[in-house]
Amino acid sequence: MTKIFNKLALSTSALLASGSALAATGAVADEFKWMTFAVFGVIIAITMGVTYWAAKHTHTTSEFYAAGRSVSGIQNGWAIAGDYLSAASFLGIAGLISLYGYDGFMYSVGWLVAYITVLLVIAEPCRNIGKYTMGDILAFRNEPKKVKTVAALSTITVSTFYLTAQMVGGGVLIKTLIGIDYETSIVGVGILMLVYVVFGGMKATTWVQIIKAGLLVCASLLLVFFVWMPYGFSLPDYLQAVVGDTKVQAQVAKLLGDKATTMTAAELGQRFLEPGLFLKSPIDQISLGMALVLGTAGMPHILMRFFTVPTAKAARLSVIWAMGIIGGFYVLTLFLGTGAAMLVGPAKIASIDPGGNMAGPLLAQYLGGGADSLLGNFFLAFVAAVAFATIVAVVAGLVLAAASAMAHDIYVGVIRGDHATPQEQVVAARVASVIVGIMAITVGIMAKGQNVAHLVALAFAVAASSNLPAVMLTLYWKKCNTGGIIAGMLIGAITAIALVMISPNMTYPQAVIKAAHKVIDGDPASEAKPAVEAKSGEGFSCELFATCKKAEPAKAAEDAKPAKPGTREKLVTLQAKLDAATDEADKKKVQADLDKVKKAHDKAEGDLKKFDGQTTSMVGLEKPFFLLKNPGLISIPLGFLAVIIGSLLYRDQRAEDMWDELYVRQNTGINAEAASAH
Repeated sequence: MTKIFNKLALSTSALLASGSALAATGAVADEFKWMTFAVFGVIIAITMGVTYWAAKHTHTTSEFYAAGRSVSGIQNGWAIAGDYLSAASFLGIAGLISLYGYDGFMYSVGWLVAYITVLLVIAEPCRNIGKYTMGDILAFRNEPKKVKTVAALSTITVSTFYLTAQMVGGGVLIKTLIGIDYETSIVGVGILMLVYVVFGGMKATTWVQIIKAGLLVCASLLLVFFVWMPYGFSLPDYLQAVVGDTKVQAQVAKLLGDKATTMTAAELGQRFLEPGLFLKSPIDQISLGMALVLGTAGMPHILMRFFTVPTAKAARLSVIWAMGIIGGFYVLTLFLGTGAAMLVGPAKIASIDPGGNMAGPLLAQYLGGGADSLLGNFFLAFVAAVAFATIVAVVAGLVLAAASAMAHDIYVGVIRGDHATPQEQVVAARVASVIVGIMAITVGIMAKGQNVAHLVALAFAVAASSNLPAVMLTLYWKKCNTGGIIAGMLIGAITAIALVMISPNMTYPQAVIKAAHKVIDGDPASEAKPAVEAKSGEGFSCELFATCKKAEPAKAAEDAKPAKPGTREKLVTLQAKLDAATDEADKKKVQADLDKVKKAHDKAEGDLKKFDGQTTSMVGLEKPFFLLKNPGLISIPLGFLAVIIGSLLYRDQRAEDMWDELYVRQNTGINAEAASAH
């Protein structure tokens, strides 16, 4: 095994080194790319060393799936934080805050509050009842083969959605930063992840996550220190600076459009710290909050972490530590996002990545001295390497969860009827890890250029709608049984997936084409319009489904608006200015404006070409039918209702007979090691 491991480690290093030949473009200047590769190499070498150590201590099924239940509460708390603080947390939330202010911070609040649900409801009982997977928890008092099959399908579904988003995020990050080809980046992430999981199992994955969490917290603290220090670490002074920043005010004016014309500069800045710039519908905010808060308690790779600790007390302690670390980090995102908005500027952040995902790395580069400085690019390289480690660590956890469902639940539990030898179980787990890893690499490459943001929302929605009702009710409701578990998991998952497929998260070609034409051709002049009376709608349903027109408030008379030029006209104008400019400073400024407009023009033309001849989304809709971006408001209650109705309609004597033992064990932990015996 050691020889094979060494060969894989060498091939990974060669893969990363060969990437330098492909690094033709990126956010890092060519003269500093060597430093980026060096920082990446150091972090990868450290995690490889950990995996080599873990591989020598991973021989049994328990060691592969649960690190031999030898992880302490504090260690598991850091590992949970490492598993949970994904690229969406580090890159995505800081980016959303830098572009949309308050609404971006709501994601931080939702994911932090989620761990209260985990601590109070899930952590200790899961550790006492289960052994390796979510399927073990559900099979304790229900029909094992039926329940494990459905639980495995749900685990693989959730893991695949989340996994795809992480893989694409890793590919885009490396390509954007240092110009390595997207496909090569995906393969690199996949190989590293496979080495961690196949050779080191849960022990290696745990320590990689601990290291990554430590690096992430240190990097964030360093950035926040430099951002906040000029204001004497006074929060009121800092927020006042955010409100008064001209770049922030310009971003709000851009988001509000015509509404901004009647607002003062101070009002625009204050609006950045208020809700509604991104999540415009209160119902959408509620639905998203439900998915974030409840989805965490149903994420398979998070539930697996509670099987690694030796006692129920350690499980509780691990959640408390995780909440502290995660909560502290999410507070830091407020400063990371607003700091990037003030120092880098939303316009520049969006020009590098429209979703704002490069806000954190660009802030690090600015704080170090800028794009032309050695220290600035070192900071950028360090933060980028931490983000890369973040992605690989989370991917490893997801692969381990999916592989455990495939090997332990399906192969060992259903096909072999729990009669496989320990050695056979370890081999099955490693083979399943390779299969899932290859799937992840393939899906990541296939998803190139796609908007995968909805996959993260979908993963949490499915977890909250399918997994959480089943786990929670089997633990706390005596009448819950196999029929309810199967009905709840299937209906919850299918409803969540179906609603996302017809929601605004999907790509609608006609809307994309219309937006592209507007960018290229601009807006024609409009005539003055008289006041319009309010129109009545059809109530609450209009906020959920596009079956009626929403109620419209009375509109005041509108003045005539001048035409807004598109990029086609702007390019001609700016090129003429550039040709006429004589001063070098003026030329540089005009050239920067020209490059920015050309980039927007090229993107719009690319969209027109990409969607030429297409009129509907992948499910045949011209526009969204379900208007919420997250289906949690509908799918989560349906998941709980399906478990209840299914349990009442299905007769399962075993579920009733096992209730007393489950109740005692989940509250005391007595005989927890024998959980799989049932």
